[in-house]
Amino acid sequence: MLFADELFGDTGPGTGDVLGYRGPAACQIVGITYRQLDYWARTKLVVPSIRTATGSGSQRLYSFKDLAVLKVVKNLLDTGVSLNNIRVAVEQLRRHGVRDLARITLFSDGVTVYECTSPEEVVDLLQGGQGVFGIAVGGAMREISGSISRFPAERADAAVVEHAPEDELASRRARGTRTAG
Repeated sequence: MLFADELFGDTGPGTGDVLGYRGPAACQIVGITYRQLDYWARTKLVVPSIRTATGSGSQRLYSFKDLAVLKVVKNLLDTGVSLNNIRVAVEQLRRHGVRDLARITLFSDGVTVYECTSPEEVVDLLQGGQGVFGIAVGGAMREISGSISRFPAERADAAVVEHAPEDELASRRARGTRTAG
């Protein structure tokens, strides 16, 4: 099994055993700015499935599936697909579980986004003169899973389960030591 749904947050919000990633980590994992992430959450393009922001100081928590969808959105934007067409693609992706996502390839002719789940569908699409480029969702998921271990994960109940290396300032703050300057 390539991706365990329980491990990567496909069991739904509110379960304490689901791991997720805060906004700043999600941005680094996916390669987007926090401003993009915040805008996409506020406009409901990609809403964190584990925990949404509930006010000042609260932290969104993104599942692995959310990160995969964010990566696809970034890739589609990078290739020039309009935000309206990306919204349609995201709606299609939301209907799938993590295991299903790994088998999907999205193609676009710059106007429409097509979802293919089999080699036959890809051939049919290309023979019809459609699709200009493709994004293998499974490839995006593998890319994310390769870099995700460097970032702190958090349980839905707010317990941090992994720690990324701290910088010197963060270490001093944790110890309560002041720096001169």
